[in-house]
Amino acid sequence: MGWLWAIIVGFVLGLLAKAIIPGKQHSPLWLTTIFGIIGALIGNAVARGFGIAETSGIDWGRHALQLAAAIVIVFLGDMAYTAVRGKKRHA
Repeated sequence: MGWLWAIIVGFVLGLLAKAIIPGKQHSPLWLTTIFGIIGALIGNAVARGFGIAETSGIDWGRHALQLAAAIVIVFLGDMAYTAVRGKKRHA
């Protein structure tokens, strides 16, 4: 079930990040999901570093850090995807 939750959370975080980032992103949905999974992993690591990985109740701090990391990863990943895709069109 861990992988299924990772895919679901990555999908949701990726879509939220795409909605927050201004402009149009060109990466496909499967890649956005992978970016969201990576963002969730980075957000969890940062939360552990701050000591807020496990709290009683809803982990709002951890979720905010996951979303922030997903926004950065989706933004940078989409830029890289667009650059690679653009080079293939010109070749």
